[in-house]
Amino acid sequence: MLQSILDSLNTHKRELLLMAEAMLLPQQFAAYRKLLLNRLGRQGFEGDLERIIAEHEKQQRNGQGQADISKKGGAL
Repeated sequence: MLQSILDSLNTHKRELLLMAEAMLLPQQFAAYRKLLLNRLGRQGFEGDLERIIAEHEKQQRNGQGQADISKKGGAL
């Protein structure tokens, strides 16, 4: 699942970078590219996503990932 999400994210990042490259001056593009990759890359969103999924999988293995609808607010 994680790899599918990251593949999709990378496709979107490439599209954003192509659009930005077409619209920005080279120095502006270089700064934008660095910012985008920092925010959405391994040290940003990708890393956050990996941690969230790892925690979710850990909870599922421990049997804690199931919703308890008997508790108040447990059901939508």
